[in-house]
Order: sequence, then structure tokens, then C-alpha cells
Amino acid sequence: MKLTLFSDGAARGNPGPAAAGAIIQNLKKEEVAAISQFLGKATNNQAEYAAVILGLKKALEFNPTEIQIFLDSKLVAEQLAGRWKIKDLELKKFAEKAHALLAQFQKWEIAYIPRAQNKKADSLANQALDSHGFKKSSFCFSGSRFR
Repeated sequence: MKLTLFSDGAARGNPGPAAAGAIIQNLKKEEVAAISQFLGKATNNQAEYAAVILGLKKALEFNPTEIQIFLDSKLVAEQLAGRWKIKDLELKKFAEKAHALLAQFQKWEIAYIPRAQNKKADSLANQALDSHGFKKSSFCFSGSRFR
């Protein structure tokens, strides 16, 4: 069985309050799962990795043999595909966790997509932040301090 995963991470500040969202679809493009999680303080890239990991864990509950992953972080997509090096030690830890989960699939693919094509996962991540009191409008950035 093949599944499709759309994932997105969001951070309000970098680092700042962060969350992850993921949508899983079957071959008929029907949504079989939607999941989000508040992460606490993280960078945007850490949140993007966490979203992939969250989605992969959920996808594995369906016992698929293949997965196709779409996300709007070119950095994470290219690093997980092995085309870009991972220099940041924290991101290496996230990548190791993701690769351990990916190893449980017979086949996997990962690709970058524009944010406009990832609206559902983005919405889930932002809803998780909002529900924890971190509304987008309260995070105006000026210089090195939040207002």
C-alpha cells in the first residue's frame, strides 16, 4: 500500500514557539489522517523535521510499503534525500530519526512543493500554535526583540 504525506512545521520566532502538522492520503487522494502537535521552543527547520517525523510515525500505523512525502521546506527535502549536507548538529539528530522511520518503508520519495500546495498541513501547524496561545498577530519582529 502506498501513502502520501504532506507535512509542515511552523515557528513564531526563530527559535520560538513551534508546531508541526501532517496530512496523510491514500492512493485515491482521500485524507486518511490529519495530525498536529505543539512542539514548544524550536527553530523553523527543527519544526519542519518534526513535522516529517510526526507524519511518518502516523503513516506507519497503516502498515504501508511505500510513501511519498511533500513539504514546503526545500532544505529538509534536499537534506533527507541526501542531496544536501547537514551541517547543524541538531538537524542531524532530526534527520537520523526521520531516516530510521523511512527505513521501515520498502520505497520512499521526498519532494519540495510550494507553500500554496501545502495549505492543509500548514493550517494544522498554525492551529496548534494558535490553540496554545501563540496567535500569529502577536509576533511582530523588530530588530532583535519581540513587541
